[in-house]
This record gives sequence, C-alpha cells and structure tokens, in this order.
Amino acid sequence: MTATTILVWSVTVSQLMLVAAMACYLYRLIRGPRAQDRVLSLDAIYACAMLLVLTFGIRTGSALYFEVALVIALLGFISSVALAKFLMRGEVIE
Repeated sequence: MTATTILVWSVTVSQLMLVAAMACYLYRLIRGPRAQDRVLSLDAIYACAMLLVLTFGIRTGSALYFEVALVIALLGFISSVALAKFLMRGEVIE
C-alpha cells in the first residue's frame, strides 16, 4: 500500500465517522430534554461540520475549504456565546 492509498482511506473513514457523530448530535438536538443539552449538541454539530469541511479540503487539496472552516469556527463560537448569554440572562443585547 502506498502513502496515497492510506491517506485516501483514512480521510474516507474519518468523514464517515464525522457524519455518524453529527447524526448522534442531531438526535440529541431534537430529543434533548433541556435547552442546555440542545445548545451543547448544536455546538458539537458545528465543530463536526468544521472538521468535515477540513477533511474535504485535505481530500481535494484546495485552500478554500480551510478558509470556510475558519468562518464556520468563528460563527459557531459567536453563536454559542450568544445562546449561552440568552439562557443565562434572557436577552442577548443589553
């Protein structure tokens, strides 16, 4: 086996595992008993989506995917902070 074959197989397996993890988090998002569980699963979903975009970038070799992953990470962090502030105080903007 060559190094290229090992890389292709490992990226494919990691993409499948990330999709499976996103499905589990989506189940928790829909089924979660409390709002905190839903926020946590949404946070994990955006992290998995970012990693999935990064694996697409590794597979294709394009730098555009890495920039998209950075934007997803920034927007996900801001949304997590806003949702946490909303759950704590009941308002986002004071």
